[in-house]
Order: sequence, then structure tokens, then C-alpha cells
Amino acid sequence: MAGSVARRTTEQKPARAPAVRPYKIEEQIGYLLRRAHQRATSIFQTAIGDPNTTPTQYSSMVKLNEYGELSQNLLGRLVGMDKATMQGVIRRLKERRLVESRPDPGDARRTLLRLTTEGQRLTHRLMVNGPAVSRETLKPLAPEDQRRLVELLARIV
Repeated sequence: MAGSVARRTTEQKPARAPAVRPYKIEEQIGYLLRRAHQRATSIFQTAIGDPNTTPTQYSSMVKLNEYGELSQNLLGRLVGMDKATMQGVIRRLKERRLVESRPDPGDARRTLLRLTTEGQRLTHRLMVNGPAVSRETLKPLAPEDQRRLVELLARIV
């Protein structure tokens, strides 16, 4: 009987759980995206051609250049910025006399934005450097990996 108790105890042992890998912040997507963003921003500031223009200001000016005139709300949606961030970006661009605004004649609640002549000149000058910023940011990757990364990021934004 003693043997059967020992056998039963051995047979009833639970299976060992697979080893759990320790949590590493360096492997988390948010951490990696933040670090990639920091790198891209640093490259942007070095290569874009104007140390006073931020990536958010640049994207806003490029969209205004593309569309001519936009409501502040639509511009924010096109460049993926919330209302408060967009207001700050526009305020700084207006202070630099790169963007001007006017009330929308069809809706007094809306403000229409457009580049000033100086804003157009600066935007055209900076856009020449835009592709170099992307190339330098993606430089550590093979061409196929560069293309794939851009495709994957486009799917999650």
C-alpha cells in the first residue's frame, strides 16, 4: 500500500508551467516607437534645414502648401494632431509670420489658415530636404525592410 501512495503522488504532480520570460521594457512596442521617434526627430532637426521648425510645424506647413487653405480643425485631422497641440503649432507659426488666418465667411466659428509668402518660401526650401530625413532615419535597415516598416506603420496609424 505504501508503494501505491508513493506512485499516486508521483503520477499526480502537476506539469511544470513553461518558463515565463522576464518583462523587458526594451522589447515593448511603445518603448521602441518612442525611441524611434526620438531618433527621427533628432535627424529631422539636423537635416531639415531650419533649426526653428519642428516636425509638427513642418507637417502643418506641408499640408497647407498642398491644400492652399484649410480650417484649423481639418488641418489638425490631416496631420494627426489634437486640438490643443494644433492651436500651439499654429500660434507659433503665426508668430513667425509663416501662417495667416481669417474667419471662414461661410461659418464664423471656423478659422481658415494659409501659408504666407514667407511660409511658402520656407516650406518649399524645407521640402527639398524631407526625403533625406526619411532616408537617414531608415538607413540602418535594408531597402526591403525600410519599405516593409513604412507599410506596417501606415497600417497602425
